[in-house]
Amino acid sequence: MKTVDLFCGCGGLSLGFQRAGYEIVGAFDCWEAALNCYTNNFKHEAHYLDLSKKNLALKEIRPLNPDIIIGGPPCQDFSSAGKRKEGNRASLTISFAKIINSVRPQYFVMENVSRAKSSIAYNDAKIILKKAGYGLTEQVLDASKCGVPQKRKRFFCIGALNEEDGFLDTYLAANQSVLPLSIRTYFNQNNYDLPFDYYYRHPRSYSRRAIFSVDEPSPTIRGVNRPKPPEYKKHPNDAADPDNNIRALTTQERALLQTFPLSFDFGNNQMIAEQMIGNAVPVNLSNHVARSLLSFIKQDTQNQSIEFINWLQQEHHYTQLAAKDVISHLARCNRLLSFQNLTEKEYLESLEEKETFKKLTRSIRSQLKRAVKLYAEYKQGSHRK
Repeated sequence: MKTVDLFCGCGGLSLGFQRAGYEIVGAFDCWEAALNCYTNNFKHEAHYLDLSKKNLALKEIRPLNPDIIIGGPPCQDFSSAGKRKEGNRASLTISFAKIINSVRPQYFVMENVSRAKSSIAYNDAKIILKKAGYGLTEQVLDASKCGVPQKRKRFFCIGALNEEDGFLDTYLAANQSVLPLSIRTYFNQNNYDLPFDYYYRHPRSYSRRAIFSVDEPSPTIRGVNRPKPPEYKKHPNDAADPDNNIRALTTQERALLQTFPLSFDFGNNQMIAEQMIGNAVPVNLSNHVARSLLSFIKQDTQNQSIEFINWLQQEHHYTQLAAKDVISHLARCNRLLSFQNLTEKEYLESLEEKETFKKLTRSIRSQLKRAVKLYAEYKQGSHRK
């Protein structure tokens, strides 16, 4: 899959797709510092290009003949829902759509902040993309359920020529985890050093908490990283007291929370490095989308979660969201009591004997048992086939 990355920044989106097996044949941006960083970390170069100038951009992109175009147009100028004014950079989302319309790759992936979905610019871009013949999957993904130890929600619009809308919904749902990924779990999985249990993250206002635990996902990594003020007063929701041992995360720690590898070189200018890290698409979130799309392209319907979701929709008329909830309940059951060679009755009896199961609310216990029964019904039908 020949891939072009527009608004590539330092390369978070590129790295995630590259790790999934896509071939990056071109990367473009107009931020010199990010281009230098990108070139220092990839075998291919990233090139300066003003993507607001469509004809100039097409001269560079068309000869690459990409199968897929990916990109995250700048998001700082998107308004919150209800506001009618948007800054000039919001129009770059329309530029992205116009480039897609002209180059017509088989697929595209556009990433942005979650509120972009409600923006005027995106609505205009969507009209262009639909007229060009693309089926669209539009989802806000929680990075903490896509292999990233960070509560970061991002909007993805994924397009495929001549496909129906929602073509990738099932694949994106099947590949997500049930529980959010904590910092401690992620660091332990990757053998990273974790020299603290709590840390300071400067709030947008002091009405919000600022001290967080490593046993939860981090809040969104932003482009600004400030130290804890000496006069900081504890917020009621802080995870710990603001003593002298509580510090802000280092630049490298913030990069790790964006799931960049330790070896990734952001250069010597700390302020610019912090900005690039905050602006980047988390590598593992990018990889989650890349792998989901690849599964769709290969028609990997043997994925058991995907088969089960399709069965729930067809046999029980579940919505996509309801089917995903059943998958989540099954995964929770499996953590309480591992699925083994037990009959449905034996499994439910063993589950109900678990103390951790007994402590759950009646409603949740009922939902978990319902999920087990549905899965047993699905498996029995599969065996009959």
